Amino acid sequence: MHVSLTPTLEDVVKCKVASGLYNNASEVIRDALRRMDQYDEFLYLTKLNHLRNAVEQGAIQAENQELIEQSMESIILESKQKKYGKI
Repeated sequence: MHVSLTPTLEDVVKCKVASGLYNNASEVIRDALRRMDQYDEFLYLTKLNHLRNAVEQGAIQAENQELIEQSMESIILESKQKKYGKI
């Protein structure tokens, strides 16, 4: 496999090897990909945990009869407004 890097990223790889932390460019790239994979997994688990907490909170509110009359469309729109600012 051949990978093209920008000059800036190539300099980063060369500096990592020159520092002695890695023996060659392949080690730098493998480590970077492993870390990226770990970060992606962390993000996934964080989002999943947030969703589980929201569902649990909703279930508790439903048990306590803390329900609101609102359409799914308005709930989605409100969520997008909170996430992206006013639409």
